[in-house]
Amino acid sequence: MAALALGLAGTAFVVGPSMTAGAATATLVVDYTCNNGIAGTGSGTVNLRTRLTVPTTLNVGDPLNVEWKLNYKDATRFGSPAYMPNGGRIDVIGRANISGGWDGQLQPKGTVEQAGPLDKGVPLDLPVGISDFGHTDRAGTVTVRPGKTLFVDFRPAASEVMVNDDDPTITYSAGWEDLNDRPSEDNDYHLDLHRTTDKDAWASYTFTGTGIEYVAQKDRDAGPIDIAIDGQPATPPRVDPSRNPDGTLVNDAHKGGETLWKFHGLKYGQHTITIKNVQDAKAGQLDAFRVITRDLVNPPKEYRAECTLANAPGAIQVEIGGGDDNPASPSPDTSPDTSASPSTSPTPSASPTDENPGEESLSPSPSPSATPSPSPSASPSPAAVQTQHYIVTAVVTQGSPSPTATRTVTLTATPSVAQVAITPQGGAQTGEAPERVSFSGMLLIGSGGALLLIGMLSGVAMLRRRAAHSGERG
Repeated sequence: MAALALGLAGTAFVVGPSMTAGAATATLVVDYTCNNGIAGTGSGTVNLRTRLTVPTTLNVGDPLNVEWKLNYKDATRFGSPAYMPNGGRIDVIGRANISGGWDGQLQPKGTVEQAGPLDKGVPLDLPVGISDFGHTDRAGTVTVRPGKTLFVDFRPAASEVMVNDDDPTITYSAGWEDLNDRPSEDNDYHLDLHRTTDKDAWASYTFTGTGIEYVAQKDRDAGPIDIAIDGQPATPPRVDPSRNPDGTLVNDAHKGGETLWKFHGLKYGQHTITIKNVQDAKAGQLDAFRVITRDLVNPPKEYRAECTLANAPGAIQVEIGGGDDNPASPSPDTSPDTSASPSTSPTPSASPTDENPGEESLSPSPSPSATPSPSPSASPSPAAVQTQHYIVTAVVTQGSPSPTATRTVTLTATPSVAQVAITPQGGAQTGEAPERVSFSGMLLIGSGGALLLIGMLSGVAMLRRRAAHSGERG
């Protein structure tokens, strides 16, 4: 896991017991100088100014995001490497190197479509930004540094382009004539055509793409044409416009706009096709070439511009807290000997290496006293001292090659009063029953018996009195 950093705009932050880390960020400015590829077809050398934003405080589980804004620094621009009828796409890939708590690399990426058509050298747009993120799985401090290189690729869009026979980029040998204003029923592309009857007369065209097609007339009076790609015989090496695929003579005369030969599957790049008339007194023709560019899985290497650091942006430190790498350890037992009073009350414990001060939880003291007391004690024992840690991290502005300065100060606050009091035996917080006196049960039984005896005697006296009254009335 890691993050990327590039030139620091000064910022500082404090993480305390009542504050949640993760809100602070740092923005760096990094300049790059780009050469080769689409830099060479544009201004020659292109200067970029980028701004990188990285969070400086995170909790374990938070993503470490790298966001990189891209801009041209001055009037220099990347340029289209060739004529692109359907435009293309710019891809930018950066590098963010991570060290410290762990080693790694992020690769921020971004893309933007270029609307076509694009003439060669036309300025290209940059993506607004590039980004990447990594998962944080443990606490620690990592340092993020920008990579030394940034790559800018151009990927052409798939296309088919018709190149008419009178295009100035087509080269003709001697012996060709340019025929214009052809009859519309001939269906020649743009109603024009080049024709020769000289043996070995040739025409050549250099194109950029992955395929090429030869377009001319089907004509019973035409002669065969030899075709080569990049100086080598093509497949097939010859085409005869006067013949059908089965070798029979065609019935057509001056049927223009026909695709007589095609070759696809070339590696994307610059190639040259050459056509040559084979027979003297037989017509060799050229109506157009159709240039094919298929969808490309990868951008062409020859279009890649490589950008190198032009300044010393420095680095950013990222604090990642909340992990289990440094679990809280019990604080030492500082309470006095309480052998006169049993004590099982919890003692608050805060680890001196706690990653999240202020989130301490109560845990039982590792050595509670359980010695029984002959008599109950109502005086509370002194509470264990609770220590809280405040981590103060300063991020220093870097605009030069000077190293990053990071300072950590630990302030210990010791409360002057007891945090937890010992509750006497039988209190609500102890979970123990109150102590009993041994003679209390016998006393209660005797009292109940006396009350019962008195009640019985009173009942006998009342019965005798009623009997006496009854005798008197008799």
